[in-house]
Amino acid sequence: MAREQDSQMNIQWYPGHMTKTRRMIQAELKHMDAVCEILDARLPLSSRNPDVGELTAGKPRLIILNRTDLADAAATKQWAAWFRARGCAVLEVNAKAGQGVNRFAPAVRELLADKLLAYAEKGQTGRVIRVMILGIPNVGKSTFINQVAGRRIAKAEDRPGVTRGKQWVPVDRTLELLDTPGMLWPKFDDPQVGMRLAYTGAVRDEIIDTETLACHLMEYLGRRYPQALLERYKVEAEESDTGYTLLEKAGRKRGFVLRGGEIDTGRMAKILLDEFRAGRLGRFTLELPEDMEAEHG
Repeated sequence: MAREQDSQMNIQWYPGHMTKTRRMIQAELKHMDAVCEILDARLPLSSRNPDVGELTAGKPRLIILNRTDLADAAATKQWAAWFRARGCAVLEVNAKAGQGVNRFAPAVRELLADKLLAYAEKGQTGRVIRVMILGIPNVGKSTFINQVAGRRIAKAEDRPGVTRGKQWVPVDRTLELLDTPGMLWPKFDDPQVGMRLAYTGAVRDEIIDTETLACHLMEYLGRRYPQALLERYKVEAEESDTGYTLLEKAGRKRGFVLRGGEIDTGRMAKILLDEFRAGRLGRFTLELPEDMEAEHG
């Protein structure tokens, strides 16, 4: 039940196309000059398939922090520094609006500067660079590719798991992208990862009870971003408030009162998640580098 805010969530799935995608990535990697990983700036580690590091070891890496318009700007800077400290090039973009995508091709060429110089010395100027684009479902991968290519090539929809096959996308005469299907992992060892992904709609809503999810999100917002709840729902978050209490308070303020005075928390839960995903509550980051280091040691 939502009131209990059960945190013992253990999502497991591994559809056949995920296994197929993994095999395809392994087969194609030897033809790639670099790997570009699209992450959601609101949850950079939770939106990163932990298998990808092992799968693509040794390849130059470009991290795209997408949806910066929905993320806390200061937190995005922290994450960019965190990834750079681990040897990755980083771009901050809002693919939906096209912001930052024009820096992609120059960033790839800068990342591969030594390789391009070696090609030039061998008289291979103009050799095509091939970059594999990776990302879990619903991180905006297809939207990003369409913006970089300057035309609608990849199928983009606001729901997980639309891209199913590999697709070559030419950007210019010397740069090609290999679009790959979004690849989730066999199961979430950390239930918090599943929760964060569910808040943003990266996993289907049917997998987790909406009210339970909204309670966890309310609790997080009450703790980290109480001002947003005050501004949007006229709710003051007190230290003793549970996520369910905050959901009830917001529902009462919105007038979602049922016969007998009970609050329609189901309706409020749906509105909270819709408004959070649309950016109507403000800009939030759901994890910070220091949180993750504390959680994972």
